Amino acid sequence: MSIVSDAGAIFAAFASNDAWEIRNALEADAAWYVGAVFTAVAGLAVLAIYRAIPLLDRHLERTIMVSSYLAIAFIIFWGVIDRFVFKNQQPWSTTIPPLLFMVMAWFGAAFNVRLRTHLSFSEFRTMMPATGQLLCLILDAILWFTFAVIVLVTTSRVTALSASNFQIVLGTDNILQWWFLITAPLAFVLMSARILENLFEDIGNYRAGRPLIKQAVIGGDV
Repeated sequence: MSIVSDAGAIFAAFASNDAWEIRNALEADAAWYVGAVFTAVAGLAVLAIYRAIPLLDRHLERTIMVSSYLAIAFIIFWGVIDRFVFKNQQPWSTTIPPLLFMVMAWFGAAFNVRLRTHLSFSEFRTMMPATGQLLCLILDAILWFTFAVIVLVTTSRVTALSASNFQIVLGTDNILQWWFLITAPLAFVLMSARILENLFEDIGNYRAGRPLIKQAVIGGDV
């Protein structure tokens, strides 16, 4: 019953929109159960949105990745000019780019789960029968989903901790760190959608007798 009560406390804390209450509630072990359910439900919801709006399916993560990369490049480029031409330096020019890089990496991880460009041992799996290939792909889905739950819960705790302490980005006066940190659990919600998208596609291919293992291409189309 403690798990149920702790889960109720988590929902109550989020309903209160109080960072301190959320931080305390997420420390309970029930956070793992709530996180697993939320990751699955939110992933299905995002997948439904992807299917309703194919443009998001193809370009959402890539748009965030490219925008983050361009912002990093612009800040660094201007920082060099500002320092060597105008003999000045913005104090946040060395603190915001690493945060933007993390945003780019988190959403890039979700996108590349869809492309299957992470370690997949395709050469080995192509030698297996279709049933063996499907079992390996299901194992991939389970492992990636477990990873997504772990990251979502832990980064949610870090985000709540940062928000409750009103931590600001070094070199700024009013930019809070949790504005960047919260993109981590959001990115792994998108990853869960990609995991489920791949899993449903694999099961459909298996039932239809289509090839299950395809050559992955970094930067390819979904």
